[in-house]
Amino acid sequence: MTAEISRRSTLKFAGVAAGAAGLGIGTVPAATPAAAAGGFAHPGLLHTGADLRRMAAKVKAGAQPYTAGFARLTANRHAQSGWKANPQETVVRGGTGQNYVILYNDIHAAYQNGLRHHITGEAAHADTAVAILNDWSARLTSLAGNADRFLAAGLYGYQIANAAELVRDHPDFALDRFQEMLSEVFAPISDDFLVRHNGAVITNYWPNWDLANMACVLAAGIFCDDKAQVARAVDYFKNGEGLGAVEKAVPVVHDDGLAEWLEAGRDQGHALLGVGLMGTFCEMAWNQGIDLYGYDDNRFLKGAQYVAKWCMGGQVAYTENTRAKGAINGWSGRETASRAAGVDPNMTRPIWAMIANHYTRRRGLDASYVTRIAAKSSPEGGGGDYGPNSGGFDQLGFGTLAFSRDRTTTAPGSKTASPSASAQGGRAGRGEDLAATGTSDFPAWTAAGGVAALAGGLLLLRRRFHSGGGAAD
Repeated sequence: MTAEISRRSTLKFAGVAAGAAGLGIGTVPAATPAAAAGGFAHPGLLHTGADLRRMAAKVKAGAQPYTAGFARLTANRHAQSGWKANPQETVVRGGTGQNYVILYNDIHAAYQNGLRHHITGEAAHADTAVAILNDWSARLTSLAGNADRFLAAGLYGYQIANAAELVRDHPDFALDRFQEMLSEVFAPISDDFLVRHNGAVITNYWPNWDLANMACVLAAGIFCDDKAQVARAVDYFKNGEGLGAVEKAVPVVHDDGLAEWLEAGRDQGHALLGVGLMGTFCEMAWNQGIDLYGYDDNRFLKGAQYVAKWCMGGQVAYTENTRAKGAINGWSGRETASRAAGVDPNMTRPIWAMIANHYTRRRGLDASYVTRIAAKSSPEGGGGDYGPNSGGFDQLGFGTLAFSRDRTTTAPGSKTASPSASAQGGRAGRGEDLAATGTSDFPAWTAAGGVAALAGGLLLLRRRFHSGGGAAD
């Protein structure tokens, strides 16, 4: 089943991989040996090596708002080195036998321990993250459930890849086996959703469904150094048929610089989820030298500004739209959204610091509503800080700690500047940082855990071949 889905997806997007260079993939000079060898910079999902060094230095210096963000991390029960994983062979989301709560709690524990290690250098946290991730890659073989299994693949696929990226060069991390799990369990289901949408008409699923699975495909592609997979994800952002493509998620742009977020016609929680997922997608792409934040005249910024203003109680326009629902050649219906739904000014998610800091600090652009709501939400926490249900774990969080940054030298008002021009953007920017500091992107496992790091990362040769691949749809 896995191979069949992968072949179908490859055929669906024929020619995209060949155009990878046109998407900016592989066109920025590599900054690390890992990037030169595999085509992608590592670490290079939500956090680069320069980002991790910045966090550690700022916390050590007692600088705000980093210390406030770090305090939220250390107070979270998932960030403790005593966390023990509970891996499952099959994870079910939707229908009977649901157990996906176990997976997302373990993922957030791995991520938070990995992040805490990079900031403090404490080996126990790195060891805990590695143990959680190794336990899951040794056991997990499939995702199951009703249509919600696609949410599980998308959300937990991108998140577990980010957790692993923080410890990918740890000598005890089973890198090959983890890449195999991403490639055989998570990514094929997300890839298939973007091609077939669970057998439904293309508009049946709201933007956040596409965006979660786009994030999984992109994160897995970067983690596994798969250029074709990354190219498919980037192409979908620009040209996808589903509602997660940027021009469909943000369909109407107004003269005042705000752009309607389609899911504001549904409810506030899902609009926040969508903005967070699109920001996550753009950040991961940016860290590989691909500027989607600025795509189509900063269309995402305009949509994020709209949602930020609306969530703070401001009045926003909404254009009536009707979407088709149902299965292809089966049940069908239509649903009309005519206005942005009501809001709770106290509802928030840890999504705003990343977006605000990109546009105002990296790019020098005005993002007044996003900046205000980021300040209101500061310091951002993470999984476990926003309620016990799955919605409180949809973002990895801790943006105040992770994404606060000093202003860079990119010219104010620039709309299309490549991330390679930014001192804290893609790989070229990180190269400038490396030249200035004389350090590398590889974690100092020697200082942290007493084990010498290998410059190219240590690949463990022991493989475990999974059975069952992705869940049938």
